[in-house]
This record gives sequence, structure tokens and C-alpha cells, in this order.
Amino acid sequence: MAKATDSKTKKKPAKAAAKKTPAKKAPAKKTAAKTAANTQKSSAKVTKLQKTGSTGKITQILGAVVDVQFSGDMPAILNALHMEHEGKTLVLEVAQHLGENTVRAIAMDTTDGLVRGQEVVDTGAPISVPVGPETLGRIMDVIGNPIDELGDVKAKKTYPIHRPAPEFVDQSTETEMLVTGIKVVDLLAPYAKGGKIGLFGGAGVGKTVMIMELINNIAKEHGGVSVFAGVGERTREGNDLYHEMMESEVIRPGKEGSKAALVYGQMNEPPGARARVALTGLTQAEYFRDEEGQDVLFFIDNIFRFTQAGAEVSALLGRIPSAVGYQPTLATEMGMLQERITSTNKGSITSVQAVYVPADDLTDPAPATSFAHLDATTVLSRQIAELGIYPAVDPLDSTSRILDPRILGEEHYAIARQVQKTLQDYKALQDIIAILGMDELSEEDKLTVARARKIQRFLSQPFHVAEVFTGSSGIFVQVEDTVRGFKEIVNGNYDHLPESAFYMVGTIEEAVEKAKKMAREAA
Repeated sequence: MAKATDSKTKKKPAKAAAKKTPAKKAPAKKTAAKTAANTQKSSAKVTKLQKTGSTGKITQILGAVVDVQFSGDMPAILNALHMEHEGKTLVLEVAQHLGENTVRAIAMDTTDGLVRGQEVVDTGAPISVPVGPETLGRIMDVIGNPIDELGDVKAKKTYPIHRPAPEFVDQSTETEMLVTGIKVVDLLAPYAKGGKIGLFGGAGVGKTVMIMELINNIAKEHGGVSVFAGVGERTREGNDLYHEMMESEVIRPGKEGSKAALVYGQMNEPPGARARVALTGLTQAEYFRDEEGQDVLFFIDNIFRFTQAGAEVSALLGRIPSAVGYQPTLATEMGMLQERITSTNKGSITSVQAVYVPADDLTDPAPATSFAHLDATTVLSRQIAELGIYPAVDPLDSTSRILDPRILGEEHYAIARQVQKTLQDYKALQDIIAILGMDELSEEDKLTVARARKIQRFLSQPFHVAEVFTGSSGIFVQVEDTVRGFKEIVNGNYDHLPESAFYMVGTIEEAVEKAKKMAREAA
């Protein structure tokens, strides 16, 4: 990026001297495309260049990769190039300089119908997308165009999608827990503010509902907004998510109070769009963190598709493939994305990333590179979903880096470990129970099983976003209530209550109340 900026600054004065008049007519809107960090002076220069940008002609088209030969100044790496094609503007991003005044660029939309000799214009700046409160409740594509048929996004600012990660001095040094209000997450695999969480789960175990509940809880408790980036997933799923968000009022089209912005680059998009759409979403999240000082939730579904798109583009760019055919720049690309997701002195971006593991091989370079950046994993289990326990988070498979007494406190840590031990002991006894039955267990083991089953049920809770389906109102449980509830179950304070009283309740008081109600009804 540094080189790109240098080359721009060197060539702009010459450009400006050659053509002064168009500079005055330069639209102010384009000037806003530079970040707030840039000075007014450099913004003016970019505007000048956009009006008088050098032009080139297409010399070669290789799928999503297009070679363009320029007659004047060369565009910098990562610059956006524009060309008119079938009545629309096609955006290309410069990836390589090939020599002989030719650049190799990646197309952000289909290249069908392009021919050699077509004119291409250098915009003089990276791809810029709308940011700000106006993006909430809207769906955009990789270049920031609305795709929800609700008209233009009337944002006052635009940001370039390629931005540096926050400096060391700007990053927050404190590790702080992000309270989600979901008992199983807060107790056993807590999220760190500015952390990265991997969300693992097959089809139909509740990933979408979990994502929507997190969006809802962050908005209600922290006043924070969320950005959802759909990267290379099914268009139908993107459509379903949008409609489910409207049903649960996470998104309110045409009204105030939307809590999320959506950016989609689905499976049918060219690899260029799929490789950049996560950056578009992240740029929007950065605005809310840096300009409004918010705690932002940033969802990526699916982080594997980001890598996959990069691999497709890499081969077309002529790079020599690395292990398993992935791009040689895999770790760098992943690092550049993940390092921008962090806590700063102003706010935080906490990222929840759905991770697809190809052929369930955790050593595959794509998921293995993602794991290096994760602070916590939330594993959704089909076996738990089959028991009717939702959220179907596996309490033994889910992990967190901040499950540490120095961060959470001694009591929280001790209770979490006791809960895990009780569940682990129950898991070990299940084979014996299946073969010989409960009667063959010792009294101590019977007690362990009874408490583990109560814990298992108490890990469930009704969600706000599922109210429309279940009819029971959702509950946000504070961490203190969660820890206290599990402490009392583990200590045997409620051994006399039936296990069904602990199912789908929030706090331990609700479980006691439910048990009393059940006793009254039975009588």
C-alpha cells in the first residue's frame, strides 16, 4: 500500500499541471471517497485524477482476469479501474504490473461480452464503498451498490476497502469479555471484545438463529450495530437470512431502528467479488468502530469461501500454487483481513466467522490458517440439537482463549471447569448406562448423572429472535446470574427439583418457579 501511495503522489502534480480546468469541476462527492485520515490536500489530488485519469485498452481477457495496456501513467496496485459495459460500469482492481505499460486486473463482475480494445479508465483510488448509519438495514454488493431494490444508499461518506490495520499504539491493551447474554457461551466459551470467534456447525443446527440472536443482543445491551458479510454462500440462504431478520425486526426496511448492514457476494459471483466482499463488510464495520466508537459485531459466512476465491484468482494471475493448490499468499491475505478486526481505544470489532472445513480435514491449509487467528470456537452439535436443547452449543468441544481466572475471575473459571468436569463424567458413564442401565451405577455416579442432565437442560434458553416460532419470550442472562445458577446446581442445592424444570429458562429463579408450577399442576 505504501508503494502505491508513493507512486500516486509522484505522478499527480504532473497531471495537475497538464490539465487544471477540470479539477475545479470535480464533484465534492468523490472527494469524500478518501478516508478521514487523509488530508484535504491529498483528497483534492485524487479528485483531480478521477477527472483526468489515464485511459487504457483491454489486451487480454482470461476469465475474471483482464489485462489492460495504458498509454499514459500507470495505475497503482489496488487502484479501481472503470469501464462501460452493456450500459453498466464494470469495476476492475489492479493486481499486477506486467511491464510494457500493461496491468493485470481482477474483475468484480462477469467479464462475459468484453472484447479486446475496449477503453478502461483509471479512477486513481482503490474501490470505495458507502459507510455510515445509512447502510443499516440495506443489502449491498462488493462495490457498495444496493441490491435490495430500495433505491440508492444515501451515505455521506465512502471509505476505500483496502485500509491498514490499527497501529500498535491505537490498539486496546485490555482483554475484556463481550457479554452475549447466552448462558452457554458466556460461561464456557466467552467471547473477547475485539476477538475472533469460529462458528462450526452443519446444516440445520441453528447457526443462523445464533447469529441473529447475537446481533439482537449486541444491539440491545451494548447499543452496537452488526455487519453481515455473506461470502460465497448460497443466494437462497442470503435471501432467507434477510427475510428472517425482517421477521424478527433486526432489519426494518424503510424505517428507523435497523441493527445490521448486509453485504453479499454469493456463490454465483465471480471470484474477484467473493475475494473482496469480506473487505467491503469489514470497511463498514470499521466506520462504526472508529467514527462512532461502537462495539461492532462482524459476521463472515463463510471464511473458507474467502480463501477459495483467492485461490481461484491466484491461479488466473499466474502465481505458482502452494500446498493443496492454494495461493502462495494465503497467510498474508488472511492476516491482512484478520488484523483489521480488533479492539482499539475508540471501540471494537468482534468477529464471528462461520468456518467450513473441507472433507472434515482440520489440517487443510485454509481452515488451519483461519484457526491461527481465532480466540474462541463455538461448536454447534447435531446430537445436542436432537435432544431439543437450543442453542445446540457443544459445551465440551467449544473453547475460548479468555477462559482464564485472570480475565474472568476465580469464581467464574472454577464453576466453568466444574460444569465441564460434570458433563465429561456423564459422557464417560453413558456407555455403562446404555448397556446396564442406571441401576448399576454407584450412588455418587447417579448424583453426577442427575446433575449433568440438569446442567445440560439449563444450558438451553429461549431466544428473542425465535419468539415468532416458539411463542416464549427471549431472555438475556447477565453473567453473574449465569455463574450463580450453575454454581448452585453443581453444589447440589437443587438436587430435589425435576430436570425438566431447568429446560428453556433464563435464570435459576425461573427454574425454581417452573418447578413449583409443575408441582401445582401435578397436584
